[in-house]
Amino acid sequence: MAQAMKIAIVDDEQDMRQSISQWLALSGYDTETFASAEEALKILGPDYPGIVISDIKMPGMDGMQFLRKLMGADSSLPVIMITGHGDVPMAVEAMRVGAFDFLEKPFNPDRMSDLAKRASNARRLTLDNRALRRELSDGSQIIKKLIGTSPVMERLREDILDLGQADGHVLIDGETGTGKTLVAHALHAVGSRAGKKFVLVSCAALEEDALAKRLFGPMLPEDAQLPAIEEARGGTLVLEDVESLSDTLQAKLLSVMNEQGTPAETRIIAISNLQEAGKTSEDVLRPDLFYRLAALRLTMPPLRQRGEDILTLFTRLSEQFAEEYGCVAPQVSAQEAAQLLQAPWPGNVRQLINIAERAVLQARRGSGTIASLLMSDHEDMQPVMTTEGKPLKEYVEAFERMLIDNTMRRHKGSIAAVMDELCLPRRTLNEKMAKYGLQRSDYL
Repeated sequence: MAQAMKIAIVDDEQDMRQSISQWLALSGYDTETFASAEEALKILGPDYPGIVISDIKMPGMDGMQFLRKLMGADSSLPVIMITGHGDVPMAVEAMRVGAFDFLEKPFNPDRMSDLAKRASNARRLTLDNRALRRELSDGSQIIKKLIGTSPVMERLREDILDLGQADGHVLIDGETGTGKTLVAHALHAVGSRAGKKFVLVSCAALEEDALAKRLFGPMLPEDAQLPAIEEARGGTLVLEDVESLSDTLQAKLLSVMNEQGTPAETRIIAISNLQEAGKTSEDVLRPDLFYRLAALRLTMPPLRQRGEDILTLFTRLSEQFAEEYGCVAPQVSAQEAAQLLQAPWPGNVRQLINIAERAVLQARRGSGTIASLLMSDHEDMQPVMTTEGKPLKEYVEAFERMLIDNTMRRHKGSIAAVMDELCLPRRTLNEKMAKYGLQRSDYL
């Protein structure tokens, strides 16, 4: 559930502060009041988790000076100004400086509530976007999102750290839903360009003329952004679905890359989704462009090759969805664990996310099984598969590891509680944790 936005109310008249605060508190807002702009500025920082409602006419620092200070610190902070009757020119000036909107005294409380709601929604979106940008600029946090202990994932994380420090162009390929764009973010975040621009363009989302303009320009004076190749200068340009580029645009891209020299002023990370179509990016890109882009290359492992990571991911995802929907995560049986491990997963992690969410919704209704969801996604799957593919012993061990891992996390590392729930003596639990590489310290 989203946290309630705060509302800072700034007015030198105590009765006005109290009446506004009481009305908005009834609407579920967390309000705080200030008798002066100077007092409010001690609290209101660039990432203030809410909005501001301020009178314009105040002794000392007036509302317009206060607004300019706020806009200088955080131009996206919504500020609603309260003006006197007939003070329209001042209200217009406030809007020009950056106010979200204004209320003219005497104002309708319902209009104030409506403005507060719109401003709070805008603020929440701004703060969410900032948090996402911070997360995507923190290489260590992105690496943590690449969950899994399988050999292919361990190697992928090492490759990201190595290639991130290099400065050549990169080609990322692999099946759909394997996390190629996330890896592009990681390559940027762990390298020397981490503080520079990161620009992403989906080549499949635009018609050729629009794509040519977005990538290379020319832009008109009224256009809101620079061509991507200019916008990303000094940083990283990510081209999703690079195979969608026409021959003409491939030639133009190659020309721009050649002009930039070595090391490249702008690093290009190309993402290709062609593996599942029986082709590779080498088949559809002109050779000279392919070899420039593939100077460094990463191929994302499909989910079906990641072994026990599938159970780890499913557990984490189902717990996240259970928290979001306010219910208990579904319990995975040994048979369902085997089926999760054996499923073909053509949609990879993206498909696993969908299955986990649907499993939580089913569990909340008290009906359905994980197996039924897998069967609906893969009609050719058999109900029981523990006798096919890997030996039964491997499925049992994967299930056992998942069970101990889940129970340890649920009990926050309490050995006694885990022993009691799983009916295991301490020595047996210790041996199994050592066998599966589980450390109690990771759950505290």
